[in-house]
Amino acid sequence: MILDRSQGGRQDQVRFKFPCLALNRAGGRGLVESLDGFLPENDMSTLTRRDFLSSTALAGAAISTTPSILAQDTKPKVTIAFVGVANIHVPGFVDLMKTRPDVRVKSVWDHDAERAAKRAKDLGAAVVPDVSSVWSDPEVSAVVICAETNRHLDLVRAAAGAGKHLFVEYPLGMTGAQSYQIAKEIEARKLIFTTGYFMRTDSKHIFLKNEIASGNFGKITRVRGSNCHAGSLTGVFDTEWRWMTDPKTYGFGGFGNLGTHKLDLLMWLFGPVEEATAEIRSVTGHYGDCDESGEGLLRFKSGVIGTLAAGWVDVEDPVQLQISGTEGHAIIQDNHLYYRSKKVPGSDMADPVTRLPAAPRAPLHQFLDAVGGNATMPLVTPREAAARMAVMEAMYQGSQKRRWIRIEQS
Repeated sequence: MILDRSQGGRQDQVRFKFPCLALNRAGGRGLVESLDGFLPENDMSTLTRRDFLSSTALAGAAISTTPSILAQDTKPKVTIAFVGVANIHVPGFVDLMKTRPDVRVKSVWDHDAERAAKRAKDLGAAVVPDVSSVWSDPEVSAVVICAETNRHLDLVRAAAGAGKHLFVEYPLGMTGAQSYQIAKEIEARKLIFTTGYFMRTDSKHIFLKNEIASGNFGKITRVRGSNCHAGSLTGVFDTEWRWMTDPKTYGFGGFGNLGTHKLDLLMWLFGPVEEATAEIRSVTGHYGDCDESGEGLLRFKSGVIGTLAAGWVDVEDPVQLQISGTEGHAIIQDNHLYYRSKKVPGSDMADPVTRLPAAPRAPLHQFLDAVGGNATMPLVTPREAAARMAVMEAMYQGSQKRRWIRIEQS
């Protein structure tokens, strides 16, 4: 603030000036010279602190905000590339990128030139015909890999070798062993990594994780997760996403596609799985022999028994999660959490829980924040992503061999 004494009419006045922020004509925020006004000097002695703060609140806010905005304007943008844009989640990722003025998508590569051109146009990025130009570009610090799963190993190896941080859309690899191989490549170079397991960002799930850690369920005996939709019935994968119905390219079918999300949640809540099996099958034949539905059985190292439902042939999926313990019970039904614990007064399952913890942003947001220097992001580790693929593979093997499959921890 600048004080300027001047003659003003019949009495001296004190003029104050504050740097402040305003919208410029282009619609962006910028600095204007000052917000100024006059206070009669004779009134200064009677001006209360509250009056003064009220009079100068806007200017004070401008002063406090200016450094952070200047920092945003001067901080270098995170520069990334998309490597492969085949996955069904790419349109959502494109929309997310448009909300990140701190991130620049410089280039897009895909083995399908038409697909690369389409997404590059959406992102305002350049198409690169040779993926090696991404690896050699010193401006690109991170890549988002949304290629077909059977291309992940080669792409991740090349990206890791070039020191690029990696967001790799699930599944990490085609098999458990390949996924662990990929994880080791990333860990060896100490690169930032995550994948799109978004269920960890649901505040209801975070609430339950805290209650489990506090022992409020007592001894947990059984759990159930379900993640189903009507994708086969409505032809969700009929067009450009049809490759995701080919297990030789994607890694699995409908059970694995949706089940991996709930499997990640269950393992995040209850720890590693020792043995698994399942019943997995095609139902409509809409996508040939590609599986469309399944029920998995999980034996956790902790002794908890779990069941997992997933698939593309369900018109409703009302009960998404259930946890049963000797002292507590929880259910998520129609996206509402109901909870009761003998150890928590007032918990009675009558009404949904509404006092929930804050939740982190979506996984891709977390990744971009981490690459930008935020070391507090709750990222999925490469080894966690590999472990989910290993358990999913065991359920498919169990379905084929009609027995429990023991899971080797790598």
